[in-house]
Amino acid sequence: MKRLLAIGATAVVTLTALTALTAPATAATTWGPCAAGSDPRQECATIEVPLDYAAPAKGSISLAVSRIRTARPQLRRGVLLLVPGGPGSPGLSRPSTYVSRLPKDVLDRYDLVGFDPRGVGASTPVSCGLDQEDLAFTRLKPYPAADGGIAENAAWSRRIAEACARNGGPLLRHISTRNEARDMDTIRKALGERRLSYWGVSYGTYAGAVYATMFPERTDRVVLDSNDDPDPARVARAWLANYSVGVEDRFPDFAAWAAGHDAEYGLGADAAEVRRTFLDLAGRLDREPLPWPGANPPRLTGNALRESMLNALYSDSGFPGLAALMKAALAGTPLPAAATPPAAVMQNSAASSAATLCNDVEWPASIARHERLVARDRAAYPLTAGMPVNIGPCASWPYRPAERPVRVTSRGPANVLLVQNLRDPSTPYSGALKMREAFGARARMVAVDSGGHGSYLANGNACGDAAVTEFLVTGVLPGQDKLC
Repeated sequence: MKRLLAIGATAVVTLTALTALTAPATAATTWGPCAAGSDPRQECATIEVPLDYAAPAKGSISLAVSRIRTARPQLRRGVLLLVPGGPGSPGLSRPSTYVSRLPKDVLDRYDLVGFDPRGVGASTPVSCGLDQEDLAFTRLKPYPAADGGIAENAAWSRRIAEACARNGGPLLRHISTRNEARDMDTIRKALGERRLSYWGVSYGTYAGAVYATMFPERTDRVVLDSNDDPDPARVARAWLANYSVGVEDRFPDFAAWAAGHDAEYGLGADAAEVRRTFLDLAGRLDREPLPWPGANPPRLTGNALRESMLNALYSDSGFPGLAALMKAALAGTPLPAAATPPAAVMQNSAASSAATLCNDVEWPASIARHERLVARDRAAYPLTAGMPVNIGPCASWPYRPAERPVRVTSRGPANVLLVQNLRDPSTPYSGALKMREAFGARARMVAVDSGGHGSYLANGNACGDAAVTEFLVTGVLPGQDKLC
């Protein structure tokens, strides 16, 4: 689930400087084979961290960590920690994923290190034991009813919060972004690194920004890709609300593509007609859902179409699937097969995501307030139909945040590079500018004239990719913000 829930370095780095940044890995970290399907070079280990950093005597939990070591140890600078998004997404397999994508100059200088955050995957996991119907994507993102009503959302929110309080166990209240940053620092220590370089994507940008704020002297080269708004008064409330803006920024890319393929899909001869077709179809499906075998629930509703659209906007590669779904729904022909993750994965992701979102900051509980917000948002941003500002489990969460949200500031070394697509459906450019403002002189931003979620080596372009690679290899930030 996504969202519920002068510049210090020089272009030439000597071997002495490389050695000064690192130390031998600690003996306590024992590496062994990873699960089947990993790159054969990837090793895995388990690291113990405190359940509660404020009270270590409460016991510990485990973090699953992986690495692929550089093939050029004589050029090694340190590790590049790959910080996953979500919150609630696993990251253990990321070294295997990125070892074939990252440029050789980067692979020569870093061990790639991945991890499953606390509560996730192969780390000590958390689950709220939710009913299957409450794991539907159109519930995990709180889409209102067809008429805009939110009574069902409010009831769902209470059920989720009660189930998490009943089944989540002690780990649930100790999942937060501050604790993820502390876990990252524990990983750094276990690897024997004096400073940490990392590449955070999506929610990983906020976790990375929190780490750079809590432990600025322990950061080396920081890349934050597809940036969350770090507003400490709202935190995840702002991230969810930004879906409204992000989808409006991005949908024209799909509409233009579909218009260019009108002979194949019949969605409209120009972008404006494609938009009308989508909104009309979503409204029709609100009233008359279609059977959709394999989906949860097995119906294509207007909200299921809206969620399918949001997912398709993450990458241009999703456009044909969305167009085919719309074409079939319009024609009344069998719909393409729905892809539903395994229930155990959904349980874990839902619980860990909700815990992070709700434990980081307090959320308003007023149903009347949310009704007003939803009504305004539906009118201003019809593509998302009020979902981004609707009520969710955090309104009924059983625990208050143990700590205040981190305020990201400019205090610390100038070693942060932000990379950001201009048309990101999930973390829009407008929110990324607030991250840029918060870091001030510590950062530079490379804005990329591309659409989709994820920029470096994903939906970016050669200019943007080259800027990130240059920074990782040399440590030199651009002299000023740039547009690629």
